[in-house]
This record gives sequence, C-alpha cells and structure tokens, in this order.
Amino acid sequence: MPEHGPAAAWPGHRLTLLPAGWQLPVPAGKSLLHAAIAAGIQLPSSCRNGTCRACLARLVSGDIVYLVDWPGLLADEKAEGWILPCVASALSDLVIEAPAARQMG
Repeated sequence: MPEHGPAAAWPGHRLTLLPAGWQLPVPAGKSLLHAAIAAGIQLPSSCRNGTCRACLARLVSGDIVYLVDWPGLLADEKAEGWILPCVASALSDLVIEAPAARQMG
C-alpha cells in the first residue's frame, strides 16, 4: 500500500532556513549543504569537510549527526547551538539560522 500524506510527499527530513523561511528536503545521510545546493539555495562554504567554518549556522530546533569525527567547533560553540551544515546530516526535521543563504540562479 503506498504512503499518503506528508511522508509520501516529503521523504527524509525537512530543513527550514531562517530568516527567509525556505523549506527543503534533506535525504538521509546527505549533508545539509548538499541538500541546500540540490534545492537551489547557496549557503556559504569553502572546504566542505568541517574545518574552515565558512558555513557556520545556528541550530534553532531539531537533531543532527556529523558525517565526520571532528567537526571544527569548540565545545562552547556546540553548546550554544552552532553547527557546520557542510558535514551535518538531519536526524529530524530542522530549523537553522543561515542569514547568508541565498537562492541560486
């Protein structure tokens, strides 16, 4: 039997980018940065391996997991909700503050 409702229309998790309020899907195991690029949204980035911190954003709600062992964040920054979208993957629906995000094209 096929799925109906939000799960069928939106596989994976949903990422909301503030302040614009854009919403996009995040497939399981993909970074938030890659999900944004696939949706036509550009987030600041450079190294794409969690060391340069160009993509630094604040997690407002939801849960993430890092795709690398040592993302370039201090313990205090993690405690304050800062994340690195280039190496973070969604474990739930997310809301992040990414003021420098812009639509591509």
